[in-house]
Amino acid sequence: MVPKTNELAARLPANKPLPVRACFLGERLNLRGLPEPAVTLGPLTVPAGEAGMAVLFRYGAVVLFNLTESEQKNFLKDLRPRVESPLRRMETEDVQLLVVGKQPEGVTPEGIGIADLALARLQIVAIALARSVALAYYENAMASAFDLIEPLARRLESPRGGGRRLRELLRHIGGTLLVLHKMTGRVEIQDKPDLLWDHPEVERLYLHLENEYELRERNTVLERKLALIHQTAETAVNLMQNRSMLRVEWYIVILIVFEVLLYTYEIWLKR
Repeated sequence: MVPKTNELAARLPANKPLPVRACFLGERLNLRGLPEPAVTLGPLTVPAGEAGMAVLFRYGAVVLFNLTESEQKNFLKDLRPRVESPLRRMETEDVQLLVVGKQPEGVTPEGIGIADLALARLQIVAIALARSVALAYYENAMASAFDLIEPLARRLESPRGGGRRLRELLRHIGGTLLVLHKMTGRVEIQDKPDLLWDHPEVERLYLHLENEYELRERNTVLERKLALIHQTAETAVNLMQNRSMLRVEWYIVILIVFEVLLYTYEIWLKR
């Protein structure tokens, strides 16, 4: 039996700050056939721990509400078989959730303030945190790719730059680009959450969170860096191809010169 939305929200105590942890686990999360009942309006939401819940996202993120450390470990351990290409070290982000009643909702020095523990508000918080933690992983992955750009450029500067090391750098950059292209497309940072169509009353909260966590700005920077890395890798490949073609042309010239000299030598012998 699928629990009612108020039953899930009622699991959380409203009289104290609630710990929330967002985790980015891997390339994809398989949500089919979950053994526990789930609320499917908006992102998939399931009860977790004794008095908490979890919001799951197909692109590899999970947001845990009001779980102890041991409950978090057990929940993530049970979830691990469903994670495709799990990260060696998952990306996490922690925050406190507070019920502020009629005060303005949004990020405060104490944490994230929301009017009440309605499920739609909790899911909107989960969406913002999940996107933020995914962006944090992409930013770290992009930084690693950028670290390879400088040695790549140095090898391209050298007249003899190329060979096995250059191909390894390009292969590594290409793998990073492929992963980032696949994963960023799944998160859809720029898209408005579908939940807002059914619950327009929480749109202001989402806009506050989107602005505070700079989701759009961070995504735009990532897209620009991704384009720059792609352009650099493409330039490197073109230069390698041009150098290879030039090398072949020199080989042909050398062979022609050798044949001319050989032919001249044969004529000289006949005399």
